[in-house]
Amino acid sequence: IFDLFCGEGIYENDGEGSPIAILRTLKDLHFINKAKNKKIIKVDLYLNDKDEFKIEKLKSLIEERKLHYEDLGKLTFRSKDYKEIVDNLSNYISNLKNEKAFVFIDPYGYKQIRGGDLKKLLKSKKSEVLLFLPTQFMYRFNEKGTPESLTELIDELVDISNWKPSGSVYEFINQLREALKLFLGSDYFVDTFLIEKDSATVYCLFFLSSHIRGFEKMLETKWQMDEDEGRGWSYEQTGNLFSAQKTNILEEKVLTLLSSGEKISNGKIYEFILRNGFFPKHGVEVFSMLQSKGKIEVYSENGN
Repeated sequence: IFDLFCGEGIYENDGEGSPIAILRTLKDLHFINKAKNKKIIKVDLYLNDKDEFKIEKLKSLIEERKLHYEDLGKLTFRSKDYKEIVDNLSNYISNLKNEKAFVFIDPYGYKQIRGGDLKKLLKSKKSEVLLFLPTQFMYRFNEKGTPESLTELIDELVDISNWKPSGSVYEFINQLREALKLFLGSDYFVDTFLIEKDSATVYCLFFLSSHIRGFEKMLETKWQMDEDEGRGWSYEQTGNLFSAQKTNILEEKVLTLLSSGEKISNGKIYEFILRNGFFPKHGVEVFSMLQSKGKIEVYSENGN
């Protein structure tokens, strides 16, 4: 696990930052597996922040709270610039044998983030990336006149002339997600996870993977936390939209898929449902309804 902007571990309001959350999770998992006599897999953790003072504070905090043991894996601290790390990390991941890498990027802003760097981290297909972006601020800048750093990010993903003004932060996020999908190509999966305090404070995690199973597990987490819309986490949950609105959206997408009239395999349907941000059980609901209405025919492999 690589946390490239780890910070000092604790916020001013005593909230726990990513390195503490990661360490607690690894520690809990280790002892759960140990209690169940399951195989213990060591996980190496690399914590980086350009600010050396923050790294020293984080070291002290981890030691004070006894959050790490050698049995959990290696723990490495660095104080390097993000840009200095990306190329080396990409090569390191490419040379992994049986190991897999998970890269968490929670930048101070977004000026350093580039699609090309994300692609480098993913290219060996041995890694997954979770990227946090301050989308509310990006949307506001985009609304008032796009700053150079945001223009550079967007223009790398899509032709800037095709970028449309967004009517809301949600539209902005959807457009950015689709641009990332287009940029990375069909070998990769991209989805978003909203962190929403209120309508004026919406941030977003972008999950990037080359592995369909890893992507499905991320979607599973989303739908567990938000059964209505599968969008992510918010302070307050609002009414049940899935039974009406959301199913209809998926139904429309499915009907578009079927409109070619060609036979479509379960495997293609499974991938299609996931790429649209839904879970297989949602697809089953839609297809069962279409079958009951006589809108589709379903065949077994032997043609029955």
